[in-house]
Amino acid sequence: MQNIRNIAIIAHVDHGKTTLVDKILHTCQLFRDNQETGELILDNNDLERERGITIVSKNVSVNYKGVKINIIDTPGHADFGGEVERVLKMADGVLLLVDAFEGAMPQTRFVTQKALALGLKPIVVINKVDKENCRPDEVHEAVFELFFNLEATEEQLEFPVIYGSSKQGWMSTDWKKQTEDITPLLDAILEHIPAAPVNEGTLQMQITSLDYSSFVGRIAIGRVARGLIKENMPVSLVKRDGKIQKSRIKELYTFEGLGKIKVQEVKSGDICAVVGIEGFEIGDTIADFENPEQLEVIHIDEPTMNMLFTINNSPFFGKEGKFVTSRHLRDRLHKEMEKNLALKVVETDSPDAYLVYGRGILHLSVLIETMRREGYELQVGQPQVIVKEIDGVKCEPVETLIVDVPGEVAGKVIELVTQKKGELLVMEPKGDLQHLEFEIPSRGIIGLRNNVLTATAGEAVMAHRFKSYEPWKGNIPGRLSGVLVSMEKGQTTAYSIDKLQDRGRFFVEPGEDVYEGQIMGEHIRDNDLVVNVVKGKQLTNMRASGSDDNVRIAPAIKFSLEEAMEYIQNDEYIEITPKSMRLRKIYLTENERKINAKKFV
Repeated sequence: MQNIRNIAIIAHVDHGKTTLVDKILHTCQLFRDNQETGELILDNNDLERERGITIVSKNVSVNYKGVKINIIDTPGHADFGGEVERVLKMADGVLLLVDAFEGAMPQTRFVTQKALALGLKPIVVINKVDKENCRPDEVHEAVFELFFNLEATEEQLEFPVIYGSSKQGWMSTDWKKQTEDITPLLDAILEHIPAAPVNEGTLQMQITSLDYSSFVGRIAIGRVARGLIKENMPVSLVKRDGKIQKSRIKELYTFEGLGKIKVQEVKSGDICAVVGIEGFEIGDTIADFENPEQLEVIHIDEPTMNMLFTINNSPFFGKEGKFVTSRHLRDRLHKEMEKNLALKVVETDSPDAYLVYGRGILHLSVLIETMRREGYELQVGQPQVIVKEIDGVKCEPVETLIVDVPGEVAGKVIELVTQKKGELLVMEPKGDLQHLEFEIPSRGIIGLRNNVLTATAGEAVMAHRFKSYEPWKGNIPGRLSGVLVSMEKGQTTAYSIDKLQDRGRFFVEPGEDVYEGQIMGEHIRDNDLVVNVVKGKQLTNMRASGSDDNVRIAPAIKFSLEEAMEYIQNDEYIEITPKSMRLRKIYLTENERKINAKKFV
């Protein structure tokens, strides 16, 4: 038997996966004592660090008591389910991390379901037991119930439980007894996670993720399922549709610590990176040269939402971005499809616009934000849910929504969700909060977060996951108020914003460049209003210098990208450039808007 353990760490967003991986790396002395490593070592791209979430799964390996442990850190958000589904194929067991207060959250359920279905052996880690009002024993029972509901096998139901605090760096089999370090967890991995089996026979390896290097191009990463893979070996690449390409392996690497080391051969059970294979996609099988056999193709859940991506055609186009043409946009979207399995790009009637299908608003917004940082300029339309016809009935995606909220504002949340065709299923106290569970159409979730956070003064914790397609629930009211639209191109003045403050709330500050058709703010009524925010004060010597009021302007409202995506209506776009984000009408002049008004009814 070879001493390899492959484990994936799964958990809800913010339950401490990446922090735990940090502690494992330190315990196994991967760094010199005086080496500065910082925190969240694996969240290495800027977006992950800013948002505090893992977006792309990462592989690292450590050595403990002579055993190599391959660790796969996975995203916790359901929108990145495509990432999780395929990397679980590389693991033999999972570490399910659960917060000792919050318990099993809906997105934990989503990933756990996938892991149990693949027959992986679980170890449950109840984290953050140092928090006030934590309830480790209740959470343990809740996890058992969750496994039972997800039809776990008897062997999976007899899971070991480790308690601890990854932030303070200790783990123990009893949460009341604090230990010195996290070795009890590593011992549990060696004891309970089965060793990677050695399968003799011809080569089989499925490509489950890919890396890119500017020196050697695309690198295939996967786990050798059967046989041996060697440097310079001729192989067959079996595509998803069964076509076979002949190829040769140039270099082989295995994961060692945070990096990779070059090796001559890799046995079955280990995870490796392969250089030299051309034209592969995720899900393809690297197989024997003469007798290729395909492994089962990875099935990924379908996207539930789409958005229109188009080139930036506003009056300010090309001022900030490097890549502004439709060719740049198309090439970038197709490149993203190679590694982002849950994404789909469809061409439209217009050569400048593409429909991009994704898992949810966060999935799409991370793509937009990444493109913006790379220097792309683009415009996106309102997110739309994907409607299907099943047995002649029009169906739409429905989600399970969970909201934890202080008791005194629970009524407001229920009212907001029911307006969006949500149904309340569960209402129970959880600590000092009310725990609410709803079923709601995906359309209803778009734009809901802003309203709920406003109504609860930012105290609500929301999480949702896709449940199934169900019959169409009818019309859902959109944004209730209209917008203030600029009449002219120029610079906003404090004088004109001050005079228009009683008309609504502004999104722009004085001194900003604006153009005709740009959205300046929210109107207090339900219709759109065209305003002039460029007009300056008439300065004549007829005025007495002291009789003017001082200008007092309320601060402008600034949206994040997701908030803007939830805010816009179907006749509006978000213009995104490397330095700025503006909301605008699709038709910029008032005349054009009147002519085309019927299109958006």
